[in-house]
Amino acid sequence: MAKYSIAVLPGDGVGKDVIEAAKIVLDRIDIDAEYIYGDIGWEFWCKEGNPLPDRTIQLLKETDTCLFGAITSKPRDDAWKELDPQLRDKGYVYFSPIVRLRQEFDLYTNMRPCKAYPGNPLNYRKDIDLVIFRENTEGMYAGVEFYPMPDDVRKALLLHPKMKKFQDVPADEIALSTRIMTKKACTRIVKKAFDFARENKRRSVTIVEKPNVLRETGGFILEIARKISKNYSDVEFWEANIDAMAMWLVKNPQDYDILVAENLFGDIISDLAAQLVGGLGFACSGNIGDNYAVFEPTHGSAPKYDGMYKVNPTATLLATKMMLEWLGENDKAHGMEGAIAEVIKEGKVRTYDLGGSATTLDVARAVAAKLG
Repeated sequence: MAKYSIAVLPGDGVGKDVIEAAKIVLDRIDIDAEYIYGDIGWEFWCKEGNPLPDRTIQLLKETDTCLFGAITSKPRDDAWKELDPQLRDKGYVYFSPIVRLRQEFDLYTNMRPCKAYPGNPLNYRKDIDLVIFRENTEGMYAGVEFYPMPDDVRKALLLHPKMKKFQDVPADEIALSTRIMTKKACTRIVKKAFDFARENKRRSVTIVEKPNVLRETGGFILEIARKISKNYSDVEFWEANIDAMAMWLVKNPQDYDILVAENLFGDIISDLAAQLVGGLGFACSGNIGDNYAVFEPTHGSAPKYDGMYKVNPTATLLATKMMLEWLGENDKAHGMEGAIAEVIKEGKVRTYDLGGSATTLDVARAVAAKLG
């Protein structure tokens, strides 16, 4: 019996290509693992009305961790159009499967390292090495939305004086998305950021918010962060508004160690920071809970490149490295990161985004070769 049971969800488009690349490297590392492939993505929405079938949820419950590729997501109306006609009258509603996974397994920490590896021609600076901790289950991505506006929701909201100007707007002319933040979620994501900073001897943690405008929710997490920071005298605590943070990341990204934010703001600064170190081809992510974790590249499915083995697999390889760390295979993770860094530094095997002509699998084979 294998030591680890790993769920593998290739998903849509280039997700299948980059997962194949990751498997080449994993086979060379040769950890004692069983890999079990599962279904997720657009194909299963169209055929079954569910992009995350119940059988896949069960698979994850029976495994130690998951490696995920990419999915195709489309707006509400477009999703409905591609649903099997026989399913259209059954009330199915498209909901992002990766968001559902995060909520189903309480994967409350979205951890996104952004590191400038030497030799990467797309590095904005050579000295960037920061990690973003994004709350992964609440905030603006909690999924509590209304359209058209139900009467009971409108009546409740009219208790707020600023809703008076919307009281006569027709139900089909107003949509509502909520920003929900709880003490539990805010506390644990901030604490995760500070614990990581302490364990990895990082200098600072910066909370990224907008409390001067979003006074209740922004002020709520900020006050929690201030209290938690008092328990970490060895780590500096900084505060920044989301708009200013976007500017400072472009101006002085090297000044920051750990950033922590709610879901939407964390999503925004993660992509900005990713571009500073080469773009989404280098952006890895760990969706981490107390008992389970899903690791993925943060790029989309890029359907036009499906099966062409054109895209850069480095983000997926770095996500795989994160998965090894989470499993406790630190030596193997360190060796894998070293091999990735060496291939980047040599610059002999590069995909199109780096000005080269190598394929997705060429990069994977080059990394695997560095592992002996």
